[in-house]
Amino acid sequence: MPRLVHLSDLHFGAHDERMVEAVEQRIDELKPDLVVISGDFTQRARTEQFREACQFLERLQRAGHEVLGVPGNHDVPLYDVLRRFLSPLSRYRRFIDDNLCPFVELPGLAVLGINTARSLTFKDGRINHDQVAFIRDVFSRAPKDSFRVLVTHHPLFALEVAGDLAPAIGRQELALDAIQEAGVDMLLAGHNHHASSHSASDLVTRAGRALVVQAGTATSTRVREQEQSFNCIDVADASVTITVNAWDGNRFVAQDAQRYAWAEGRWRIAPAPEPAH
Repeated sequence: MPRLVHLSDLHFGAHDERMVEAVEQRIDELKPDLVVISGDFTQRARTEQFREACQFLERLQRAGHEVLGVPGNHDVPLYDVLRRFLSPLSRYRRFIDDNLCPFVELPGLAVLGINTARSLTFKDGRINHDQVAFIRDVFSRAPKDSFRVLVTHHPLFALEVAGDLAPAIGRQELALDAIQEAGVDMLLAGHNHHASSHSASDLVTRAGRALVVQAGTATSTRVREQEQSFNCIDVADASVTITVNAWDGNRFVAQDAQRYAWAEGRWRIAPAPEPAH
């Protein structure tokens, strides 16, 4: 049964070192097959912030953890206007990953990341026609029985956060068509600093089969209604269990666990399991 750890919105430069250390410790305890980071490695895309994020990744890799990440809007310079428009992700490519659309294939699992950060949109994300074609192509070559996961920084759906409706990704209809045709089983994203999970069909009627999973911020001092957290995701033959690991002031502990079972062509909430330890 594959296990993923899903982190997001690390925001090095506006982070808490205690939480960084506690995240690393908890990941070692959980022993995931893959660590997924859905963007915003840095607070302001500065060299020193990327260097800190790089050191964090290197420590995870030295501990034996495979990592897949995508950029977020905070990984594009905000105040350095020339760099923002001429080479917006050059520091990300140097310190994090030169590949902006990484793909990892493990037994029973196919995970693709797509860059949704844009220079022109500042905060919001977009997807383009080439990326839609890429999603279709990559998953068309994955084994038919693989559980297919798409990772973006920006959510593909409008979601309620602290009483407000956070917007969906730009060109949402293109994205929804792609994930439906590609048979994507799960969408992982961040951006809103708010952990949640939903069946896509509960959000948009024509959304297809995907399970929509949002991660909170793992290490940033900027929170929105929820404390810092990250997800542990266990994938079985016909079910997915999402366990939120939340900061309790000293460490990250398993709190809320939600299990979804595949039945009658959609994901349905199933009896909750014991939290992942």
